[in-house]
Amino acid sequence: MSQSELRETRAERSLWRDGNFLTMWSGQALAQLGSQVTELAIPVLAVLLLNATELEVGFLNAAGVAAFLVVGLPAGAWIDRMRKRHVMIWADAVRAVALAALPLLWWAGLLEMWHLYAVAIVIGVATVFFDVSYQSILPSLVRPQQIAEANGKLQATYEMANIGGPAIGGWLIGIVAAPLAILTTVGTYLASAVALLLTRDHEQPRAADDRAPMLREIGEGMRWVFGNPLLRRIVTTTGIFNFSHTLSMTLLPIFLLRELGLSPAAMGVIFSLGAVGGLAGAIATPHIVRVIGEARAIPVSAIAFGVVACFLPLAATFPAVAFPLLVAQGFVASFTVLLYNITQVTFRQRITPSRLLGRMNASIRFCVYGVMPLAALAAGGLGTWLGVVPTMWIGAIGEVLAALFVIVGPFWALRALPDAGE
Repeated sequence: MSQSELRETRAERSLWRDGNFLTMWSGQALAQLGSQVTELAIPVLAVLLLNATELEVGFLNAAGVAAFLVVGLPAGAWIDRMRKRHVMIWADAVRAVALAALPLLWWAGLLEMWHLYAVAIVIGVATVFFDVSYQSILPSLVRPQQIAEANGKLQATYEMANIGGPAIGGWLIGIVAAPLAILTTVGTYLASAVALLLTRDHEQPRAADDRAPMLREIGEGMRWVFGNPLLRRIVTTTGIFNFSHTLSMTLLPIFLLRELGLSPAAMGVIFSLGAVGGLAGAIATPHIVRVIGEARAIPVSAIAFGVVACFLPLAATFPAVAFPLLVAQGFVASFTVLLYNITQVTFRQRITPSRLLGRMNASIRFCVYGVMPLAALAAGGLGTWLGVVPTMWIGAIGEVLAALFVIVGPFWALRALPDAGE
C-alpha cells in the first residue's frame, strides 16, 4: 500500500472525519454541559431556597434515580424493539419540557419540594430510556474497531462538561438565581434533540418474528450479563460502589453548603477542578491500557477510586485544607472512574450481539443504578440519625470494599479482555 493510500485509509477510519458521528457528538456535548448546570442548580434550589432537610434531600436524590429500579429492565426490552435514535429524541424533548416547569413555578411563587420530586421522577424515566439507547447506539453509528475511540471521545466530552458545567452553573446561580439557571439545560436538551434529528444510523428494527414475550426477553438479557464471569464481577463491584458513593453524594450539598459553609460558586469550582481528572483519564486511558493491559486496568482503577473516597469525609476533620482536599479527591476519583468505565463499557459493547445491546445495558443499569434510590433514601435516614459526616464515612468504607470483587479474580492473570465468541 502506498503512503497516499495509507493516509486515505487512516482518514476514513478517523472519527474526526465522520460528520455523522460529529453531529451526534456535538449535540451530546451541549446536553451534557446543560445537565451539569442543573445537577448543581437543583440541589442549591432545594437546600438554600426551599430549606430542604437531610431526609428531603434523600427523597429528592432517590426520585431522580428511582426509574432505574422501577423501569430499568423493561426499558431494555422495549428499546431493543425500537430505533434507539428516535427514543433519544423523545427523551430529550420530555426532559426539556419537565425542567421548564421549575422556573415557571418559581416565578409564579408556587414552587415546593414536591414539585422537585415530580420533575425528578419524570426526568429520571426519560433518562433511563435515553441512557440505555445512548450506550447501545454506537455499534450502529461507527465501525467495530472504532467503538473504543468513540467511547473515549464521548467520555472526554462528559468530563469537559463536568469541568465547565458546575463553574458555569455556579456563576449563573449567582447572577440569575438557581431556577433561571435551569433554563440553560432546557435549551441544551432541545439542541441535543435537533442534533439527533440530523444524525443518520444504519440500525434496522428487529423483525416482529424475532420477538419473544417481554419477561422472556428481559430474562435473556439478565442471563447474558450474569452468565459471563467477568461481567458478573464488574457488575458486582460497580453496584456496591454506586450504592456506597450515593450515600456520600446525596448529602454532599448539605456537607459543602452547611457543614463547611461554602458558597454555591465555590461548590461549582470544586466540582469543575475535580472533573479535570476525568478529562485526563479519558485522554490517558488508551496509553494506560497499552502499558498495563485492558484487563488489569479494571482492578487498578477500582483500588484507586476506593481509596480516594476517604478524602471526602476527611475534609471535615481538616477544614483548613478542605478545599484542596476535595479538589484532589474529585480529580483522582474522576480520573480512575473514567479509566474503569471506558474499559468495561467498551468490553461489554464488543462482546454483546447487537440484538441484545439494549437489554444488556438495561440489565447492567438496573443492577448498578437501581441501588442508587435505595442508597439515597438510606442516606437521608442515616444523615438524620447519625449525622452527615458519619454517613459519608460509611459510604467511603463501602467504596473501598467494592473493589474486592475485581481485585480477587482473573483480571490480574489476563492482559486483554476477550472478544466476542472467546
